[in-house]
Amino acid sequence: MSFSGQLDRILARSAILKAELAAGHTGESSVRAARELAELDPVIARIEALREAERARDEAEALRADPELAELAENELAVLRERIPALERELRLALLPRDAADERSAILEIRPAAGGEEAALFAAVLFAMYRRYAEERRWRFEVLSTTPSDLDGIREGIAEITGRDVFARLKFESGVHRVQRVPETESQGRIHTSTVTVAVLPEAEDVDVVINDADLRIDVFRASGAGGQHVNKTESAVRMTHLPTGITVSMQEEKSQHKNRAKAMKILRARLYERNRAELAASRAADRRAQVGSGDRSERIRTYNFPQGRVTDHRIGLTLYKLDRVLEGDLDPLIDPLIAEDQAARLAAQG
Repeated sequence: MSFSGQLDRILARSAILKAELAAGHTGESSVRAARELAELDPVIARIEALREAERARDEAEALRADPELAELAENELAVLRERIPALERELRLALLPRDAADERSAILEIRPAAGGEEAALFAAVLFAMYRRYAEERRWRFEVLSTTPSDLDGIREGIAEITGRDVFARLKFESGVHRVQRVPETESQGRIHTSTVTVAVLPEAEDVDVVINDADLRIDVFRASGAGGQHVNKTESAVRMTHLPTGITVSMQEEKSQHKNRAKAMKILRARLYERNRAELAASRAADRRAQVGSGDRSERIRTYNFPQGRVTDHRIGLTLYKLDRVLEGDLDPLIDPLIAEDQAARLAAQG
């Protein structure tokens, strides 16, 4: 079907839905019709804008034959020759199938990989960077769990980021992030390379993942602080193991065992949901570990080079010389091109 024919079909479907709603029927069918029409409304608005621009072009083309109006018509045509392709591209993007998880909130997991204590320090830097980005976008950033390292770094940081289109904007952050800088502990000023893994998982709802009690092993133990010392006398910490997959979540952030169980279940659901998504997507690995790789220094999606003040995203060959602003949470100049590249690739795949 031609692009124009596809648009005609959408307009026809919109007319049918409006007629159903105008008939005043109630029940599940009317709810579905209203929901579908609400989803189509932004597309309909773009189609109408395109059709209006096309009519204006045709009128301007006809006016070129009039000597008195020819110059005015040419000027209008010059504008429309740019506007119509732009409207067509907007429509094609709007018609691309959306990732079902794009509108969801997300679970962010950050862990040091290669580089020892320096990697743990940079893991804390990245955790703070995403917190600032969430604040800039007015998302809610709730720390679910952090495990401190010996020198103010973190061995693990897990957060729930709640808001509109969180996963859509953060999903490309998953992978190995490499840092090149002189560690504070380096006396000779040598640049070290370390890596940190970042995983962004769409938050799962109860209906997305069914977890049977028989598939869970839950161990409780006393929470401990840095260095392994016990920080409370009750067994409030929880280790939850999903036996069929072997996925394990440990949680000791809260003093209440009940709250730690709830947080652990939230993380477990997200990991299982992402695992299911990965198995269904042929282009992705069947295991969430593929999302972040092994953490080896040769695997990376992005490099943060402190001596040169630059950030390079290796997937799209983008380099920005504003490392300080990026670490303060100014991530849109990196995220927007990644989204645009993904959209362009999907448009190209459609032919």
